[in-house]
Amino acid sequence: MTTALRRALGAAAIALIIPLGAMAQESSNRVNTITDWNVFVEETPSKECWGVSKPKETVNSRDGKPVSVRRGDILLFVTFRPGKSPEISFTGGYPFADGSTVKVSVDGKDYEMFTDGEWAWPGSATDDAALMGALKAGTTAILSARSGKGTNTRDTFSLRGFTAAMEDAGNRCK
Repeated sequence: MTTALRRALGAAAIALIIPLGAMAQESSNRVNTITDWNVFVEETPSKECWGVSKPKETVNSRDGKPVSVRRGDILLFVTFRPGKSPEISFTGGYPFADGSTVKVSVDGKDYEMFTDGEWAWPGSATDDAALMGALKAGTTAILSARSGKGTNTRDTFSLRGFTAAMEDAGNRCK
């Protein structure tokens, strides 16, 4: 993941976690909100556009029992760059277990994302395209993963507004 992308994703994360009462302080690069998804555009150092959302529900467990854990930002992204295919990524708010994967279940159909540190993404452009198609057609995405400390997490994302937000982000980065 490029430094510019990490910086842009960080800006999106900050903008999403600001309480509604502080709307005036949000990042200026948010250009649209469509139901449960937000669209951002970063012009420099190179143009990138992305759609991003927070989960509607999170469940953390260890040894089959619910646990309270501290997690950072939990965000599902789709990033667009001019002339390139969209790229899906996920940050679970913690370092993933070494060698682990994130299971993505979209309306009961499963996909896999590979992890590195606090980030996960599909293994190829073909996998990205298949998952993107499922997300556009689906209503809910559940991402299940394991932290480096052994906590199992299950994050449920609404896909309401996903297709329109991705079309908007993609059009802004043609």
